[in-house]
Amino acid sequence: MKKILLLALSLMATGYTHAQTDTSGRELYRATPEKKTALKHTKLKVDFNFSNQTLGGEEWLTAAPFFYPSDSLILDAKAMLIHKVALDDQGKQQPLTYSYKNDMLRIKLPKIYKKGETYTVYIKYTAQPEKVTDKGSLAITDTKGLYFVNPENDPQGPMRQVWTQGESESSSCWFPTIDKPNQKTTQEIEMTVPDSFVTLSNGLLKSSQKKGDLRTDHWVMDKPHAPYLFFMGAGEFAVVKDTPWRGRVPVEYYVEKKYEPLAKRIFGNTSQMLTFFSERFGYDYPWAKYAQMIVRDFVTGAMENTTAVSHAESAYQSADALNDQNYWEPIIAHELAHHWFGDLVTTESWANITVNESFANYSEYLWLDHKYGKDEADYHLSNNTLQYLHREDDFLKNLVRFGYDVRDDVFDLVSYNKGGAILHMLRRYLGDEAFFQGITDYLKSNEYGTGEAHQLRLSFEKISGKDLSWFFNQWYFGNGNPKVEVEKQYDASQKQLTVKIRQTQEEKLYFQFPLDIDIYLSGKATRHTVWVSARGENTFTFPANKDPELVNINPDGVIVMEEEYLKSVKELLYQVQHAPELKSRMQAITSLGENEGKEVLLAALRDPYFKVRNMALERLSDFSLSKKELAQVEKLATSDPSNIAKSAAIWVLSSSKENKRYTALYEKALTTPSGAVKNAALNAIAHTNPKRAKDFLEKADPKELEIDQLAGLTGVIADNKMTQYLPTLMPYLVNYPFLEEDNPEIAADFKKAYLWAMSLDNKNLVEQMQKAYKDFTQEENGDKAKQALWKVIDEGIAQKKKLPDTATIKEQIKMLEELKSKIK
Repeated sequence: MKKILLLALSLMATGYTHAQTDTSGRELYRATPEKKTALKHTKLKVDFNFSNQTLGGEEWLTAAPFFYPSDSLILDAKAMLIHKVALDDQGKQQPLTYSYKNDMLRIKLPKIYKKGETYTVYIKYTAQPEKVTDKGSLAITDTKGLYFVNPENDPQGPMRQVWTQGESESSSCWFPTIDKPNQKTTQEIEMTVPDSFVTLSNGLLKSSQKKGDLRTDHWVMDKPHAPYLFFMGAGEFAVVKDTPWRGRVPVEYYVEKKYEPLAKRIFGNTSQMLTFFSERFGYDYPWAKYAQMIVRDFVTGAMENTTAVSHAESAYQSADALNDQNYWEPIIAHELAHHWFGDLVTTESWANITVNESFANYSEYLWLDHKYGKDEADYHLSNNTLQYLHREDDFLKNLVRFGYDVRDDVFDLVSYNKGGAILHMLRRYLGDEAFFQGITDYLKSNEYGTGEAHQLRLSFEKISGKDLSWFFNQWYFGNGNPKVEVEKQYDASQKQLTVKIRQTQEEKLYFQFPLDIDIYLSGKATRHTVWVSARGENTFTFPANKDPELVNINPDGVIVMEEEYLKSVKELLYQVQHAPELKSRMQAITSLGENEGKEVLLAALRDPYFKVRNMALERLSDFSLSKKELAQVEKLATSDPSNIAKSAAIWVLSSSKENKRYTALYEKALTTPSGAVKNAALNAIAHTNPKRAKDFLEKADPKELEIDQLAGLTGVIADNKMTQYLPTLMPYLVNYPFLEEDNPEIAADFKKAYLWAMSLDNKNLVEQMQKAYKDFTQEENGDKAKQALWKVIDEGIAQKKKLPDTATIKEQIKMLEELKSKIK
């Protein structure tokens, strides 16, 4: 699963983080669930009641004692009505005694069954997802398992649809099962829906039978997988069929009809990914089809339901945005990779979730490297790693955690991002051949079963012949990462360079690792790989006939570590001009102090990778630029091959003292088929010519403008009371406090627009605010974030109280007061 923690990350970036419980290495131990019963086959017949948001279900569950003889079956069944339980023998049913309490269905079997002796239990039930009491988290914002979107079919609402979400243990909200990751079962589902709907489930569609206005689709999954991977989705989707992979595996995309022309642009690399991962992992894609569905109001980013992946609506992108970059592509790769790591071989416990998620995370890197080159992959990996490093609380967490408080605690930047970076380190240490053969061995040794970190280690040891206990003990079963201070000194008399590496974290957390050091002499780099021992200080000496131009530590950024290493602007200029590694070139920019190193940034504008050029341009907007320097930026704004770099250059021009000189450039940029360039041009026009921006907004269709384009126009929208744009802006306006540190101008415009919106008699805007704050009502947040949200709500109440004391205003004030009370 790909969790989209955008809100959590925005809080992190602005200091609105809160302490989380340190659950590493404490006495609490979450054991792998004991397997008393082994699931074999799950057959379901279901129909949906949209009016009361329930599911009517019949289930035939085939199972057997796992090892010890047993006369009972215990199932997870959350918030259900149980109507009938019987033993089913080829259609002949024998009623069984059962009890249903605390979301557990306990069934007494008619005899003691032995290991491997199967039986089939029939259960008739009603699933009531709206009565599920479990709460969500920042990663998975709800746990009802079954979701009805726009059940009343309001024409102003999103397309009516129904879908499920099983991870971590929410499949038992819509069918009784043993809802644990170490269970595997084949399945079949007969789904009855309105005939106008299309359906999607795991496996293949075997038949469809129409009866009046309804239709029953029969889906069959003939290979075993975990219950949390079961999926149903239905609605009036367009089904876009791509070329079957290798001529035999259907590849399909389920999207709203509006996005049908763009489906292949969003998902079109899927077949290439199937081929690439099959070859890279040394194991052909093992399932019968590969389908992807974009759903509305999803509770996470995307989910790897076997053969039937679900994506959040964020996957939808405009043609202009896709002309810039398909930002959803790494997530598409992530979910596909899960079909090996997670679906084929499944973590045996949530404590080991990283054996699913770290591989899916690292597969994003593998795909980007294959398709777009090493710079793009390294940039993605670097961003992922920095997200982990910037969360101080994550330093305390083991990669494999047996002491978590609740299951969803482990779905975090440690299991995902740090785990992926650790695999990258292991790949470098073992070498490509041993690393990928080890992956193949792990998959083949545990196929259609479960795995954990120890099995992963054994596969790598089996292939490489190396003892990897030190690596796994340090990185998988330990926490933290090296925090190093680097000191270098050149002795001209001895013609010797000395480099000292000091680890500044606690002594008990000292790490050992191989470290690359590049020494540049007379324009030539020599790489030295040294071994850093697990102690406070390591000293290394190297012969050098003069003081090096540059000494570069961890140039590829392979080692997950925090580095404190002071370099002069002269050294950083040399680094950005000569270091081939992306990490080193980016570091030359990010290491600059405030208002220093303009020459480094100008040199970076010639970098071959557009995101380095983009980084340099973002920093240049803080400097006063000469006409010659502005000309260099203008050239990028008009002719850079990357739309993203073009847009950054337009931002620099619009921030300069000469910004009005470029009016014609802004106007021309508005006609460019690029979301990023249009966004920059609109913001430039708003900054230099508010009247022109007003004219543009009055003629534009609000539904065609994206939030990125509207953000810089918010001040113009508020000043001119353009209410037609508030529905799009409102979910973002209410989070203005979290922008105040990094984007004070936008934050001020957002606040102005928010206060104006709250001065209107508009219940829908208050409802949007409730929805925007939904995650905060489901998860404990830090006091600073809570106080910020309370302040926003209080400001809204104050605005409402200035309005006439009507019934609708009273209702809106009550809604705001109730919202505040939920944020605790």
